[in-house]
Amino acid sequence: MMAKIDEIGHKLDDQNGEPSLKDTWLDIQEVCFLLKISKRTLQTYRDKGILPYSQVNGKIYFKAADIQKHLEKNYRKISR
Repeated sequence: MMAKIDEIGHKLDDQNGEPSLKDTWLDIQEVCFLLKISKRTLQTYRDKGILPYSQVNGKIYFKAADIQKHLEKNYRKISR
């Protein structure tokens, strides 16, 4: 599992060592791992237009920046 996290982390690093989400594409397995959801749930997100995606030769890809936007949009801050 740590190897997969490291691999995703390396994908998020650009040439300068700074995170660059705009150009990073993730496959279904990586998105499911990051969001801790099933492939079926991810399919539902695609069907309902919750997460945009690209399909090339039958393979589905998601922009890491779109995943981050989705998480930020659904962020609920606890007020005390």
